[in-house]
Amino acid sequence: MLELRDLSGGYDSLVIVNDLNLVVPTGSVTALLGPNGAGKTTTLRLLMGLLKPQSGEVWFEGRDITALAPQERAKLGICYIPEGRAIFPSLSVRDNLIVLSPADDEDGIERVVAAFPVLGDRLGQRAGTLSGGEQRMLGLARAYLQNPRLILVDEPSLGLAPIIIDRIFDSLRTLAATGVSLLVVEQYAQKAMALADEVYVMAKGQIQVSGSPTEMRNQLDLLGTYFTG
Repeated sequence: MLELRDLSGGYDSLVIVNDLNLVVPTGSVTALLGPNGAGKTTTLRLLMGLLKPQSGEVWFEGRDITALAPQERAKLGICYIPEGRAIFPSLSVRDNLIVLSPADDEDGIERVVAAFPVLGDRLGQRAGTLSGGEQRMLGLARAYLQNPRLILVDEPSLGLAPIIIDRIFDSLRTLAATGVSLLVVEQYAQKAMALADEVYVMAKGQIQVSGSPTEMRNQLDLLGTYFTG
């Protein structure tokens, strides 16, 4: 579904990601792990077109989309959930969902409540008053409503308590069960590997090692080296 070919980029003349090659197969969950400063968020911003690559290509479903603007990529079915909460805090939970619900999707909110039950009791509540975990879940639910083909998720567990992290990863499994492809950037390696079909580990702007979750678990000492720099 998604392929990065020798992708390099960053901010102005500062190269953060260098010659990156990565593949996200259709209907799969791919985890992109690594320490702070590895280039993971920059990679997602390059994928969504929020940053212009200095070299290399981004391919989506057999099409070169390197030159496409973010809104054009969104129309193709790519959804980006940035680090943080990605919601409208002054709107109610219901209105947050309605904003992104397709006009012909009359059952959208009912489907969200079925998939994310915790939001069912919060529909009339202002989104900014939800807990951090609930706000993160609302961000995932909004993506779910858009019926995307690929979701890019940046640090879904950041700053959350362990019990809330479990719920967030349950929500990601709910999304994956619909057949959508996921590329999940995460520092919580064990949780990400339990979710993923394929794992890439970044350090210093490059992919250092990749493989199945089983292969990665057999290299935990090596993974620790990358996470500690």
